[in-house]
Amino acid sequence: MITILVGTAVGALGQTNGAVQMRRLSLQDAIQLTLQRNLDLQIDRYNPQLALYTLQGAYGAYDPTLNLAGQHDHNENGSQLVAGGFTIPGAISDDNAFRGSVGGVTPIGTTYSLQANAADSYGHSFGFNPTNGALLTSPFENSAGQVSIKVTQPLLKNLWIDQNRLNIRVAKNRLKYSDLTLKLQIMQTITRLEQAYYDLVYNQQNVLVQQKAVELAERLVAENRKRLEVGALAPLDLQSAEAQAASTRAAVIQAQTAEGTQERIVKQLITDQYRSDWANVSLEPSATLEAPPPVVSLQDSWSKGLSQRPELLQAKLDVEKQGIVLKYDYNQLFPELDVFGTYGYNGSGREFSDALYDIQQTDRQLYTFGGSITMPLTRTSSRNTYKADKAIKAQLILTLKQLEQNVMIQIDNDIGTIRANYDQVQATRAARQYEEAALDAEQKKLESGKSTTYTVLQVQRDLTNARGNEIQALDNYNKSLSQLSLDEASTLERLGVNLEIK
Repeated sequence: MITILVGTAVGALGQTNGAVQMRRLSLQDAIQLTLQRNLDLQIDRYNPQLALYTLQGAYGAYDPTLNLAGQHDHNENGSQLVAGGFTIPGAISDDNAFRGSVGGVTPIGTTYSLQANAADSYGHSFGFNPTNGALLTSPFENSAGQVSIKVTQPLLKNLWIDQNRLNIRVAKNRLKYSDLTLKLQIMQTITRLEQAYYDLVYNQQNVLVQQKAVELAERLVAENRKRLEVGALAPLDLQSAEAQAASTRAAVIQAQTAEGTQERIVKQLITDQYRSDWANVSLEPSATLEAPPPVVSLQDSWSKGLSQRPELLQAKLDVEKQGIVLKYDYNQLFPELDVFGTYGYNGSGREFSDALYDIQQTDRQLYTFGGSITMPLTRTSSRNTYKADKAIKAQLILTLKQLEQNVMIQIDNDIGTIRANYDQVQATRAARQYEEAALDAEQKKLESGKSTTYTVLQVQRDLTNARGNEIQALDNYNKSLSQLSLDEASTLERLGVNLEIK
């Protein structure tokens, strides 16, 4: 079993430089490398992390807020001219004020604010004594403070859901959605790798098929040259054999080119360090193309696909998300009916310490309580938003139903393709066996003079085509099995991949 932990760091592979080296690669090894090194998967692994950060950020709406402030005011009034020509200097005052509060909102929509403030005023003022004409100085100093808590609780609008709770529930939904997106990407990437791997096996076997065709053609050329030397063959027959040999050698080059291209496709899927780790490596798949009889059940595949397919689960999450939005929209149709209350203590004195002592005695209470209601007269916007989101939910439900139907049809088609491809494997295998026997018989006829070079060349071409058709049918059959497991969402289970998203 292959276990992959999303987010786990992966160490570097050993580098290979210099001459081309052969590396034998099993399908399981290729899958492991893909899970660790594929660049698409490395990019997509960040999406669940980003969705998690979004969810955690949404909880920040409940973080309390601390506010502290201090202020000093100095004030000098202008002098006053009174009867008798006397001037009274203006009053001078200084004020110190301090405020602090901690406030926020709770998960049930309750807003709270714990407040404390204190103020201290001091200075002096001047006056005139009309009796004796003396100038009077009146110093003053007083302090006051207050500690209170204010709470407001909605009873209708924003009671069972508000914007903060909407954001959190949607973020939770999108986190699950992101996990499924990553799972789908992993399944699709593994399927591409598996099918590319089978294509590579096919291309390498096709090179062998073309090389065997070269051997047959060159052997016939050698035999015809001997017959020509003894006068038992016309020169045109030798030329025909030589042309066939040249054609088969060109086919080998073409097959090798296709093999190289397919090899690079596999490398692209299994590495993020092509130049340093894989450019000088030649892949040799250890697997062979086999065709075990298909064991498929339409009902079982439907059951898997409808319950496990990431796209379907995502579509259900879309419906669920829209339901959350609809619940919020419905709540916003209600008027704002809130109850509120304030409770605290006052204090006063000549100095700060006197005011604080007064507050500590808790014998000068203050409190308020009441309620308020705010109701739009029309609610045109909120009503139409609710109707629109309700229609969107109905649309999403139909989209889910359509997707379920598409999945069932895909699986049905996959099973039909598997059975047809298996029959094709049996047919091409029988054709190849027949052509092998036909070539053996035709060569014996040629040796006894009962056949012609032209006929042998034709049978050789038929045999090469039959061999190519057989391995192509095997390739298609194995890829169709891979496609079925993707469409029924059993790819990871079938290949023994244990996915843990953390």
